Amino acid sequence: MPVKSVYVESDLPHDLAGRLGEPGSFPFTRGVYPTMYTTRPWTMRQYAGFGTAAESNARYHQLLAAGTHGLSVAFDLPTQMGFDSDAAIAHGEVGKVGVAIDSIEDMRRLFHGIPLDQVSTSMTINAPAAVLLLLYQLVAEEQGVAADRLNGTIQNDILKEYIARGTYIFPPKPSLRLVADTFAYCRAEIPRWNTISISGYHMAEAGATPAQEIAFTLANGAAYVRAAIDAGLAVDDFAPRLSFFFVARTTLLEEVAKFRAARRLWARMMRDEFGAKDPRSMMLRFHTQTAGVQLTAQQPEVNLIRVAVQALGAVLGGTQSLHTNAYDEAIALPTQKSARLALCTQQVIAHETDLTATVDPFAGSYAVEAMTDEVEAAAAELMVRVADFGGAVAAIEAGFQKREIETSAYRVAQEIDAGARVVVGVNRYALDEEEPYEPLRVDPAIEAAQAARLAELRSSRDAAAVERALSALRSAAAGTDNVLPPMREALRLRATVGEVCDALRAEWGIYRPAETF
Repeated sequence: MPVKSVYVESDLPHDLAGRLGEPGSFPFTRGVYPTMYTTRPWTMRQYAGFGTAAESNARYHQLLAAGTHGLSVAFDLPTQMGFDSDAAIAHGEVGKVGVAIDSIEDMRRLFHGIPLDQVSTSMTINAPAAVLLLLYQLVAEEQGVAADRLNGTIQNDILKEYIARGTYIFPPKPSLRLVADTFAYCRAEIPRWNTISISGYHMAEAGATPAQEIAFTLANGAAYVRAAIDAGLAVDDFAPRLSFFFVARTTLLEEVAKFRAARRLWARMMRDEFGAKDPRSMMLRFHTQTAGVQLTAQQPEVNLIRVAVQALGAVLGGTQSLHTNAYDEAIALPTQKSARLALCTQQVIAHETDLTATVDPFAGSYAVEAMTDEVEAAAAELMVRVADFGGAVAAIEAGFQKREIETSAYRVAQEIDAGARVVVGVNRYALDEEEPYEPLRVDPAIEAAQAARLAELRSSRDAAAVERALSALRSAAAGTDNVLPPMREALRLRATVGEVCDALRAEWGIYRPAETF
């Protein structure tokens, strides 16, 4: 976004007071809570998961001991796609980009020794989000923790997978049904759980501009709200549990403006378009992660500075929780030391600066208020274009969001190649010789160990009972009943993640983009 060299009072909107409101009040430009960080800081999460459940469990204990407030679980690619670790398609990917979870036994190991009523857990999982949530609930029950005491978030945002990330399983329509079923189930069973984290982060990582990031994210949010209303839910019964997930880039002022504009757009849409009455339904609460795409493998220690600047943008923009990337993540999974340094970045901002002493310190800034209006206007225009297709799903099927993001990504790549966009250590201030770095490596024997555990599980469980439960799940999927109760029973009987997803595949099919675009 072009930034003026000087902003003056005339750059402010004429109705500034109305566009700002008070902190914690409509339109929530200044933040969703009246006191924001003056009474307590944001939730400090660190995204972690690799190898086996036992290895990830050890990392979680380290992070909690270091002062992390909440856990954020990374799952490996087979788990994200609903495949068991011994499936042929999973070969070579088990435990690589996250933890492998195949059954309740793995989930039990993952959270061993962690009281689930004393932590907030975020799970970055989409197509099989309901499956992993139910496993979490079952493990909590084994700990004696009632479901109404669980607190956390599942990403559960399938629409952005069709746009930017690709870990979808089912076609859009049954995928939206599964999301709505999860909303209804959690309202009755796990009322404190955030049932979806509508994500702009992955679109931003794919190349979306700030305006595209919030426009396409809020348009997806509108599609989820409509799906839930169409399923018979009242907007104020589920909307207070919706949450969002955004990126924080190094362009600090623009990012602050983006977060403030997103809150204002969402509040107005929920009130004016969907008739929300509960103020909580209009609050855009969001988690932020610093920009992985801006990390460099060259001079990786410089990423510490990038991450600190990005974290400042998230805090000044009013985030509710934050993950700071480790400096070595452009090379490999973070080491224990780099993960600890990433967390310390947040702790320094929270406890050694004065940013938590006042709410929304940029309010009234000539530059930030003008930029907030610019981002809001650009995003609103893009949302109109999505609506012209008939909504987010129709626009996805037409390839609109994907094309827009790819065009932006190409433009940025050209600017970096030409040197017009400076990347320290890459196209300016590069070193002739890089210092050696030893990355964290995942043991390839993990795949065989997971397969052996699966074989033992299948031989020791009641196979007939599992098959009856999976049959009940298929029947619910073929009809209109909520699929989560029979899914929970199948998982309790030790059905695997892959088997549950296969049962749904049998009824709903799989999504193949070439058939639609």
